[in-house]
Amino acid sequence: MSLEHWFALLSICLLGAMSPGPSLAVVLSSTLGLGRSAGFQTAWAHGAGVALYGLLTVTGLALIVTSSPGIFLALQVAGALYLIYLGTKSLRQALGSAALEQDQVNVGNPATAGFLVAFLNPKLAVFMLALFSQFLDPTFGFKEKSIMVATIGITDALWYSLVALLVSQARFRRQVQQSARIVDAILGVILIALALTVLFTALMGMQPSA
Repeated sequence: MSLEHWFALLSICLLGAMSPGPSLAVVLSSTLGLGRSAGFQTAWAHGAGVALYGLLTVTGLALIVTSSPGIFLALQVAGALYLIYLGTKSLRQALGSAALEQDQVNVGNPATAGFLVAFLNPKLAVFMLALFSQFLDPTFGFKEKSIMVATIGITDALWYSLVALLVSQARFRRQVQQSARIVDAILGVILIALALTVLFTALMGMQPSA
C-alpha cells in the first residue's frame, strides 16, 4: 500500500470515527461518570471492536454476516437492546438521588461497554466492506492487511481518547456534575432514540417489497 493510499484510508477512518452516534454517547457517559481513565478504557475497547470487524472484513467473514439477513438482523436487535439497557440505566440515574457521586453515573464496565457498542453494530461490517473494497488489493499479504486493520482500530481509539481527554477537563466536569441529572437524562434519551431507530430500520427491512 502506497503512502498516498494509506493517508486516504486514514482520512476516511477518521471521518467515520468522528460521526456522532451511540459510540460517542457511551464514551461521554463513561468519561463523565467514572473519569478520564474509564473514558480511555471505553475508547480503546471500542477501537478493539472496530479492529475486529476490520479483521473479519479482510478475511472475508464480514461478507457472510452482511449476506445473511438472519445474522445481520440478530446483531441489529442485540445492539439495539444493549443501547436500550444503557439508556434506561442512565435515565434511572437521572430520576434517582439528587446527590449523585462521581462513581454513580456510569454505564457499567467501561471496557465492556466500549467493545459491545462496537461489536453489536453490524453496520460496521457494511462500512468495512465499502471502505476496504476501495483499498484492499488481491495481492496484499499479511503485512498490508495488518496495516489496514491497525489503522482503522487505532484511529478510532485515538479519536475517542481525545474526546475523553477533552470532556474530562476539570472545568468541564464541574459544570457537568452540577447538571448531572440533566446530562444523564439527555444521554439516556439519545441512546434509547438511537436504539429505537435501529429497531425501526431493522423491522422495515424485514417488510416484503411491493
